[in-house]
Amino acid sequence: MPAMPDGVVSVDHLSKSFGAVQAVDDLTFDVLPGRVTGFLGPNGAGKTTTLRLLLGLVEPSSGTATVGGRRYRDLARPMRTVGAALEAASFHPGRTAHDHLRVYAPQAGVPDARAAEVLDLVGLGAARDRRVGEFSLGMRQRLALATTLLADPAVLLLDEPANGLDPEGIRWLRVFLRALAAEGRTVLISSHVLSEVEQTVDDVIIIASGRLVHASTLQDLARLAQMRVRVASPDAAALAALVARGGWSVACGGAPGEHSVELVDIDAATVGAAAFAAGLEIHELSSLDVGLEQIFLELTSPHAARDALEGGVR
Repeated sequence: MPAMPDGVVSVDHLSKSFGAVQAVDDLTFDVLPGRVTGFLGPNGAGKTTTLRLLLGLVEPSSGTATVGGRRYRDLARPMRTVGAALEAASFHPGRTAHDHLRVYAPQAGVPDARAAEVLDLVGLGAARDRRVGEFSLGMRQRLALATTLLADPAVLLLDEPANGLDPEGIRWLRVFLRALAAEGRTVLISSHVLSEVEQTVDDVIIIASGRLVHASTLQDLARLAQMRVRVASPDAAALAALVARGGWSVACGGAPGEHSVELVDIDAATVGAAAFAAGLEIHELSSLDVGLEQIFLELTSPHAARDALEGGVR
């Protein structure tokens, strides 16, 4: 088997149970260098447990989780390989931001001067001498990110990094993470809200109930969206006949006596042209936007989780 590139995060048939609770269930995926990957799923889906398994904080029931083909415990210089932020609140409230990083600098094998550098990188240079207990949640998120960057690692594992950030902070984080990936780093960020990360990530890994339900580029995920059109007419019978002649798929509506239907996999222009040719009076013709967030909700529904259990991953 060829050696795994240093920055590749690989999860292979990974499972973890806590008593009767199956937190992670036969999970397999790879995260590649040079890209920002969104690790997505509803609360309780198993995202944080998977990250903890990658970091060796809990032992898997079965399967493996590796970085560059090695378990975290087997890395020669783990902080230079992996920077992880799983909890933004784990700081001593009486320490300043600068002193917090100086505590970790010897473990990371870097000089104290690096602490000031990473504080500047994350926009906390002016707050370096403030006590962390005075920080907002967003400032703590930035400090957590600074801590992960101390040893200049090739891989970043970030659990809900946008939590607590204001819109300006989220925009800053997006630009910052993409710049880190452009340097060739592997960036994995977890979230339970796709809309928070959809402008940031290149790839998505979506899990529900501990199982993989979708893995692709963000662009391929977007292709799952269906075109939908709502059309209404005062002549329900003629509308039903138009739909039947066109062989169009109906998402909802269209029962006898109803005056509107919602059609899928067709655009409004096609429906409008057919109605005009048939002389059908139309009172509504509108395209319905099915965004990525709706796709995400559908993929992580209980029904989708059952499909994944039966092997129907998309």
